[in-house]
This record gives sequence, structure tokens and C-alpha cells, in this order.
Amino acid sequence: MRTLYVVTHPEATHHVERVVGGWHDSQLTPAGLRAAGSIARALRARIPGGAEVELFCSDLRRARQTAEPLAELFGVEPVPDRRLREKSYGVAGGRPQEWLDQRFVPPPADGERLEHDEGVAGAETKGMLARRVYAAMDEIVRRPCEHQVIVTHGGSLTFVVASWIRMPIQAVGQVGFPVPSGSITTLREDDYFHNRAVVGLGDIRHLGSAESAAG
Repeated sequence: MRTLYVVTHPEATHHVERVVGGWHDSQLTPAGLRAAGSIARALRARIPGGAEVELFCSDLRRARQTAEPLAELFGVEPVPDRRLREKSYGVAGGRPQEWLDQRFVPPPADGERLEHDEGVAGAETKGMLARRVYAAMDEIVRRPCEHQVIVTHGGSLTFVVASWIRMPIQAVGQVGFPVPSGSITTLREDDYFHNRAVVGLGDIRHLGSAESAAG
């Protein structure tokens, strides 16, 4: 049995400052740091004592900060991977969200969506984001460890899940799995049928009402 726990980082400064996240290297707020501790304790309660655990995280500061209490509780070193980053919004990163909203070109309902140009210089397309997350996931799931934790971002989580269920990249143009900040998504593959299940998506029961209000 293999289980992956996919964590989305909790409240970060770009949330409260209302600026664009993406590759802007924001950090966790005090509430986010408390939530990171709650996430670590929740996973410590779910994973059997003595089990081997591997920990992977986006290399952005808010994800690394989320991984720190996990690393301490499980006694492992987190493996940072830039491919697990949030989508890059190019020149919009760190600017007011309103600035991006005024310039953003939404994708069409039909037609080309994977490589759609959103009208912001330097921004990644959905296809670019999907391909790098899929590449990271391919390496993670090739490892034989039964318990793996991945700390990433809300936008990237969609492609972690899509990769897990082996959805072809050509089909992800319209897929989306929105989850709250500070959530835990549980993915599991059984040893008999080798089915890959999404056991829980975006669970925030481990967070108090104040911690989960950030989104």
C-alpha cells in the first residue's frame, strides 16, 4: 500500500497583502505558521510510528516553512523541488491582485486551453505548469517508499492529483481540483488491484476556524 499526503501551504503574506503569489517568494503569516504545526501533528497521527516517510516540497519559502515542522516530527530532511512550485504569473508576481485582474485574458471555453496566452509577460501556460508537475510526480512515485508527503501550492495540486490518476496531459486543459490553503489531500494505491484512489481531497479538519478562514 502506498499513500501520498499532498499538503497545500497555509496562509502566506501574499494572501493578506492581496498581491499575486505565483513565484513571488512570500512567507507564512503567524497564522500560517500555526497551521503548519497543525498539519504536521495531523499527519503524525495518521502515519504509523516507525514507518518510513519521505518529504518533498516546493522550493518557495512558504512551502519550505510548511515542511519544517513535518521534517522535525518525522525526523527527515525535506527534498526541495522547484517543479512543485505554484504557477508562475511572470511580471505579475508580487504585484497587486487587481493589477493582474485588469490584464488577465481568461482561456476560451473550447479550443486551445493548455497553451493559452493569458496576456501577462513571462507567465506560464497551464501546459507548462502541468508538464513540470507531472515530471516531478513521475520521479516521486517511482520511489518505493510507502508514505510520502508532498508540500506544494493550491494551483499545483490539481496537476499532482491528475498525474496520480494518470490523466493524460492532453486532457488536463479543463480540469481543476480547488482546495483550501493548509489542506491535506490523501492519495492511495492498493497492493492488489493497483488502483490509484483519491481518498480525501482538500481536508482541513485539522485546522481551527481561524486558521482555515484564510483560503
